[in-house]
Parts: sequence; structure tokens; C-alpha cells
Amino acid sequence: MKPLETLKTAITNSFRSKLRTTLTVLAIFVGAFTLTITNGLGTGISNYIDSQVAAVGASNAFTVTRADTGSGLGSGPQKYDPNTRVLAGGGRPGSTQVALTQADLDKIGAVPGITGVSPVTRLNTAYIQWNNQDKYQLSVSVLAGAQPQLDAGQNLDDGSPAPQIILPSSYVAPLGFSDSAQAVGQDVTIGIPDATGTMRTVTARINGIEQSALLSSGGAFINKALSTALTQAQATGTPATSAPVYTAATATFAPSSESQISGMKSQLSGAGYTAQTLDDRIGTVKTVINGIIGVLDAFAVIALVAAGFGIVNTLLMSVQERTREIGLMKAMGMGSGSVFALFSAEAAFIGLLGSLIGSGAAIALGTVVSHALARGPLSDLAGLQILSFAPGPVAVVIVLVMAIAFIAGTLPAWRAARQNPIDSLRYE
Repeated sequence: MKPLETLKTAITNSFRSKLRTTLTVLAIFVGAFTLTITNGLGTGISNYIDSQVAAVGASNAFTVTRADTGSGLGSGPQKYDPNTRVLAGGGRPGSTQVALTQADLDKIGAVPGITGVSPVTRLNTAYIQWNNQDKYQLSVSVLAGAQPQLDAGQNLDDGSPAPQIILPSSYVAPLGFSDSAQAVGQDVTIGIPDATGTMRTVTARINGIEQSALLSSGGAFINKALSTALTQAQATGTPATSAPVYTAATATFAPSSESQISGMKSQLSGAGYTAQTLDDRIGTVKTVINGIIGVLDAFAVIALVAAGFGIVNTLLMSVQERTREIGLMKAMGMGSGSVFALFSAEAAFIGLLGSLIGSGAAIALGTVVSHALARGPLSDLAGLQILSFAPGPVAVVIVLVMAIAFIAGTLPAWRAARQNPIDSLRYE
């Protein structure tokens, strides 16, 4: 029997006992539906987290600081070193953060694999104001490769000589704008105190408005030109002999393997620095989410295994009912391999039918539910589609279900293939 004929015969035989086959397909449907939904949940959450991570910073960059000089609680004060500068206090008692100098930046940049180093200066901005209206407190951070999700406008241009800023959407109405579109392109005034306490002002153009985001700090992103202008304004009045110091440094590197990244971290650690990537800071969140999705997938696989027993039962009954037919086919020259292929194809078809119906129903229902949640309870998390169905994972679910169905059908198929033609023809 040719493969196409085997497939056609298997499909026809699957519907000989419609009720039994339907019940088996429904059992597979439950497993395929659950597995597709959990995969969609994982894909949707992962996509959202990836977009939020991109809005916080670049994935190919370290945030480098000097290692904590405090050796532990109760360790007492650290010896004074005239070659170091200590930043403002913070963190647990007894801990200090040592500032970075130009020498530190040069040392970080010398680490093999590091392609660029940018200093991060602590900018103590006071307020932001538009069109002489009310002033509002403001914190800012340098773009540093981040890709914020925008509600309006464009991302910052770090190569532009014009000072640019991206404001959170929460600033639009308080500053006096009717909507995000009106805010884009407007000039705002940023106040920052200098070294003597005198308030200095810097003008910047709003380049974009950031959507409300899960990982948003509530501050504004600024480009290099604005960072430089604010730094200069803040440093006004500083003694000329005072060397510039930085809170941290952003060290970029070319796309690298995990082992290469670990190697760079080790070298920086050996030199007295602490280096963290974005994955280091949010890795725990991803691990927890992946663990939850994995547990849900495990329940779906258990349902599929249970459905596999239904396939075994369905085909064993089919083999018993068709004993004389099997004997007749073998008596007419059909080999054991062809009989095995016929019943295996029948099992795989039942698995395909159940997985297609289950995955299709999951995609249809999941898409409706996801859109409803995005417009309702999850509307504050712009861009979140809690259920997202990518072709790859859905195809994997269908193939997995068919594989389980095929494996479940091997026992009945093997039993049918071993039937003795003479004994089968005598079967009542």
C-alpha cells in the first residue's frame, strides 16, 4: 500500500466509530488547548518584558561602579585615601560608594571586549517648566542605549548638538499640554542648582513622550547634548582645581557569548569594579515567570499523556473489532510493516485533529481575551498583550501532540501487525 493510500485509509478508519474517536479527540483537545494557552502566556509576557528592558537600557552594556568599600555591618569606617572621592551617603550603614575618575574610565576601557565607556554623572535637577506655567520636580537619566516605548514623537538623537528630552506621559497634563502630540517639539526649561546653590536653567526640546511602562523609573531620558549642558550648569562655581568625578560608567561591548561576558565581569571585578548587565538586574523576574509557565506546561503535558491512554484504548478496540479485516489484508499480501503504518497513521491523524482544534480554539479565545484585558484591567500597561501566539511555538505544540499520539498508537499498531492471518480470519 502506497503512503498516500495508507493515509487516506487511516483517515477513513478514524471515523468508523465516530463517538469513540470524538471523545478521544476531545481529550487531546484539552491538552493542546492548555499547552497553547500557556505558551501564548509565556510569549506575551516575555515580549512585554523584552520591550520594557529595551526601554531601560541596552542589553550589550555594563553599568560599572567601584566595589562597595564597606566590608560588612559593624566593620567600622574605612581609611581615608586622598586619591579617592566618596559620593553622598546611601545604602546600609557603614557602606560607601567611591566615585569614578578619568583614570577609572581609562582602566575600564582597557578591558578586552569593552568597545566604549561613557561616564554617568549624578545630575541633581530641580524642576521642569513649560511656557511659564507651574514647575514640577524632575529626575533625568542618560539614554545609554535604551529604547523607550513612545506614545508620541521620536527617540533621542545622541549625535545631535541640540539638547533633547523624552518625558514620561505622566508629565503631559501637569505641564499644561492638551495631549502627547502637542508636547512633542515644544521647548521646556530645566532648573538645576550649581555648586554655589544658584539655580541655573537649561532649555531642551521635547523629542518624544514615553508610554507608561512596568519598569519605568518615572524620570526623563536625555541625550548627550542635554547631559553635557546640565553637567556644565551644575559644575558652575566648582573650583578649577577640582577633578571631575562620576557616579558610574556605562561600558558597551560587542554582542558576546555568556562565557565572554562572564570573563569581562571577572576582569572588572579583579580590578575593583562591579559590573551588571540588564539581565543581571531583571534575571530573577524572568526566572520566576519561566518557572510558572513551566509548571503550567507540565499540567498540559499530563493532560496529553492522559489523552494518550485514550488513543491506546480507541485503537486497541479498533484492532479487536477489525481482527478479521486485518487477517484478510494480510492474506491478500499486505505486510506487517504496512499494517503497523496504517494504525500508526490513524493515531497520528487523531492527534493532529485534536491539536489543530485545540490550538485553533486557544488562539481564537486567547486573542479575544487578550484584547479585552488590554482595553480593560491592563490598560495602564501600554503595549501589553498578555496572550501572544507566535507561529513557531504553536507549531511545536501541534508536533508534540502528534508525537504523543503516535507513541500511544505504537502498541495497538504493533499488536495489529503481529496478527496471524489464519487466526484472524477465524476470529468471531
